[in-house]
Amino acid sequence: MSRLTVDQKIYFTLRLAVAMCFIGHGAFGIITKPIWCNYFAVFGIGQADAYTLMPIVGTVDILMGISMLVYPTRIIAAWLVVWGIATASMRPLSGEPFAEFIERAGNFGAPLVLLIVQGGIKIPLKQWFKRMDDQVVIPPASLTTVINCLKVFTFLLLAGHGWLNFIQKQALINQYHALGFTDPAKTAQIVGVLEIVAAVSILIKPYKNLILVLVIWKIASELFYPHYEVFEWIERGGSYGVLLALWFAVKRSPLAVNAFNIKPVV
Repeated sequence: MSRLTVDQKIYFTLRLAVAMCFIGHGAFGIITKPIWCNYFAVFGIGQADAYTLMPIVGTVDILMGISMLVYPTRIIAAWLVVWGIATASMRPLSGEPFAEFIERAGNFGAPLVLLIVQGGIKIPLKQWFKRMDDQVVIPPASLTTVINCLKVFTFLLLAGHGWLNFIQKQALINQYHALGFTDPAKTAQIVGVLEIVAAVSILIKPYKNLILVLVIWKIASELFYPHYEVFEWIERGGSYGVLLALWFAVKRSPLAVNAFNIKPVV
């Protein structure tokens, strides 16, 4: 079996990220996560009906995620962009901080960039329903768009998470307390500042080494949720995918260099 090209690594990374995000999200519908009641309430749906609808919504999410693994199509990816924006929007609309929306930029960012990798949206209608091309080759102009989009989505998800740390979201405070930090509030503020600085840095210049550190940080830090930790980690696949795809894309770009001026790998 031939080795994957860098373009294919970007593609498969995003494809897996999309699948993880929506399978993990769907699992919470099956579990009937109580906080979802707040999001149904935005539409005037009561608690009893919300608990009835949760498994249905969760099942659809899981099926959409699985479809991206076994038979990925552009039409499903496009739907997941819309659905990802809609579900992330429910958080500020239900009274949560706006940071909760932008922190989930990977949820809709990963499928959007996947569409760009697969040729964008200006394609014949029948192509939307055909299987995506696993032998993808990203033209230089499209690679620039891919990198710019991934930079923006990386900035949003890191800045959003940093913002939540800075305003001391209770779930994050609980994590730091469980990890043994004597002053969880101060720890959250320090982490928040570092994440926001990293977000701005990526937006200005996405150095490979910094991206790799952030990939490891994001994958590790999302393991600390005290409840449903496996599903929480899986659901955030969009965040890992956006970061890892950016790392591959920067390596692929002939204009990209890392912090130590090492030539990019093509």
